[in-house]
Amino acid sequence: MDIVTTHARRSDALSKERIVETAIEILDAGGERAMTFRALTARLATGAGAIYWHVANKDELLAATTEDVITRVMTDVPDDSDPEEAIRAIALGIFDAIDAHPWVGAQLSREPWHSAMLHIFEGVGAQLQALGIPQRAQFNSGSALVSYILGVAGQNAANARLLPRDTDRTAFLDAVATKWAEHDPAHYPFTRQIAAQLRDHDDREQFLAGIDLILAGIATLR
Repeated sequence: MDIVTTHARRSDALSKERIVETAIEILDAGGERAMTFRALTARLATGAGAIYWHVANKDELLAATTEDVITRVMTDVPDDSDPEEAIRAIALGIFDAIDAHPWVGAQLSREPWHSAMLHIFEGVGAQLQALGIPQRAQFNSGSALVSYILGVAGQNAANARLLPRDTDRTAFLDAVATKWAEHDPAHYPFTRQIAAQLRDHDDREQFLAGIDLILAGIATLR
């Protein structure tokens, strides 16, 4: 058996899908710093050459993992959904995906030309077209929605990473709300007023409320 045939069979046995799946596991556990080709080869019990057969470098691998996560989100949106419901489904799917995989938000914000971003824009844009939004307003409408989705989802994931894993969310929000309520009412009247809402709010519900506000504004363009 020649060397070329042996190498080809090894490459077939180690598929790109398996590499991406393993890379996602490493990224979820330790973030981008933990995702090295050395860690990947150790986890897959293979040599670096077998991995380089499928992906050229870490950037390409990060792009592939991000693409995989976002593609699954977009695939899960029902084809027969009402356009506004479809936009909510896309938004919530991305919100949950970035919550589960915080590194995805960082990747998308770092490379706005990423192919995964095109999937998101295309998914949102198709629903705006289905809503009958004039073409001249579609770019701004789509940009507003995508910016909000990625911004809030990314910030939520970043906030979660700043706190220890065993942090009690209710207790933490209660402590923050208590501090807000103690501020000088002459300088922070609004902050004091919404302190109770901060204490009791649900992140996903608040996120969807923002989507509804944007959709309400977009609806006036029809």
